[in-house]
Amino acid sequence: MRKILIVDDELEMRQLLRIYLLQESYQIDEAENGQEAFEKVKNNSYDLILLDVMMPVMDGWQTIEQIRKISNTPIILLTAKGSTKDKVTGLAAGADDYIVKPFDEEELLARVQALLRRANTPAMNEKALKYKGIVLDHSSREALYLGKRLNLTQTEFDLLATFIENKGIVLSREQLVSIIWGVDFMGEDRTVDSHIRNLREKLKTSGMEERMIKTVWGIGYKLE
Repeated sequence: MRKILIVDDELEMRQLLRIYLLQESYQIDEAENGQEAFEKVKNNSYDLILLDVMMPVMDGWQTIEQIRKISNTPIILLTAKGSTKDKVTGLAAGADDYIVKPFDEEELLARVQALLRRANTPAMNEKALKYKGIVLDHSSREALYLGKRLNLTQTEFDLLATFIENKGIVLSREQLVSIIWGVDFMGEDRTVDSHIRNLREKLKTSGMEERMIKTVWGIGYKLE
């Protein structure tokens, strides 16, 4: 049974999310602030985290930053702020997806199911992918560069694997959305840009060439 952590300071919102998710037979745990959520992630295993942004003690941005130090569990950000800047900030912080409040039950469940399906889909290539010192192990979802662990989110791991499997081939944003998120993705194509920006920064920090993932203007991206 899939286990989901709901993090929101509003009791009514936690109760509503619990009702939605229990209907789909998910196991639910709750936290009312970011600090409590971080402690739960340290001591428990979750398949997905639904995380509110505006919270006391530790807000959503700070919570993602702390969680990403110890876990790559997929995170869907719940935010009342729907501007492009806020969405980019959430994705840059390490979220895998976002939902703007207010949202309806169907949208929430579709996004949860899509992200869980990605996490549970066997890779087409079960063998470890290797490229210029990078090793991606699909079975453990572990990424290494010259033997050192790359702290990639699930989305960043999938993006890098897709580029390695298609090295030298230009992939459009639409193709990447279809491969990574699936045809039922409800977000924006520009979401890809935010995740690639994060991936590039992590590659650069690890000592790799930042622009090994090249922008092909007007088309998309490719791995050099």
